[in-house]
Formats: sequence, C-alpha cells, structure tokens
Amino acid sequence: MGSRLERVASVGLALLLLAASGAAADDIEQAWAALVAGGHVALIRHANAPPGSGGDPPGFKMDDCTTQRNLDELGRQQAQKLGAAFREHGVRVDRILASPVCRCVDTAELMAVGPVERSVALLPDRTQPPVRLLELKVLVAGWRGPGTLVLVTHGFTISPLLRTYLEQAETVVLKPGGGSGAVAEIVGRIPTPH
Repeated sequence: MGSRLERVASVGLALLLLAASGAAADDIEQAWAALVAGGHVALIRHANAPPGSGGDPPGFKMDDCTTQRNLDELGRQQAQKLGAAFREHGVRVDRILASPVCRCVDTAELMAVGPVERSVALLPDRTQPPVRLLELKVLVAGWRGPGTLVLVTHGFTISPLLRTYLEQAETVVLKPGGGSGAVAEIVGRIPTPH
C-alpha cells in the first residue's frame, strides 16, 4: 500500500511540475508576444554583477565605474544574449533608458538594441516622498509605443514599483496603464538568459 501511495504521489508531483513548467512557458511566450506587438515596457534588472545581492562598495562614485559593482564576464554574456533574443524575436525597441550606474548602462549598451539614454528615474529611490519612483511610474504608465520601451535598472528600483523581485538579467514585461488605476499590468516574465 505504501509503495502504491508513493507512486501516486510521485506521479501527482510530476504532473504538477509539468503544469507549472507549461504555465511558465506560456508566461514567457506571452511576454515575447507583447514585446513584438509593441506598446509595452520591458523592465530589466541589470546583468550579473557580483556579489549580486548588495549595493555598491564604500567609496561609490556615480561618475567612476572603478568604484562600483560592475558586470563580470557572465553579466556581459547575459546582456549580449538578451539583446540577441530581442532581435531574434523581432522586437522593435523605440527607446532604451538605463540607470546611470555603470552595470545598468553596460547591460543596455551590450544588448545593442538602440541608443542608450541615462535616467535618474531608474535609480533606487530612498527619498521621502519617493520622487524618482513617482517619475518612473509616470514614465511606465504613459508609454504607448508604437514599439517597446526598455528600462534597465536595479532590483531596489523594481521591488517598490511592482512588489516583485527579479533575478539579475531577468525581464518583466508590462502593459502600461492597467485596470483600476494601476501603473501597469504584468504580462509575463522572461528568465535570465543562459
């Protein structure tokens, strides 16, 4: 009896995992389809920059990349692969903005999907009231295309905006001006390229 119950449980678990991976694949397909259709926002956390979970080292200077956490070789490869995926899917990028921090600018430039503009609205916002976060919300909510708006930023910028966490080089696709006064609806997520 015990082994039969274990087999049923393992089959049930396998079906659950299969359904979850199918849902994840649908989520990814919906995200790419939205980007191809235009009028959406691709919000990207910068590519791999060790140590990955903290801020910048002491002595950080905005205008000196040597004082910052920067992309490593993996991060540079992730950014290039992400840009290649945008091109392979035929995503029209009308505008690409990056936080002025070097790892974000480098991610955006290595994607090679268009000229990169720097925006302080994409810096983490620790001000009260959160002025940069409000500016970012207006930027996202107001995008209409016709192509895609790409924003390369930080985990500490994305979390207060969407109340979600992204891995480095992960993308969340947003439909601006979601229902009930929301800034945007999450259409889907595109995982970190490998």
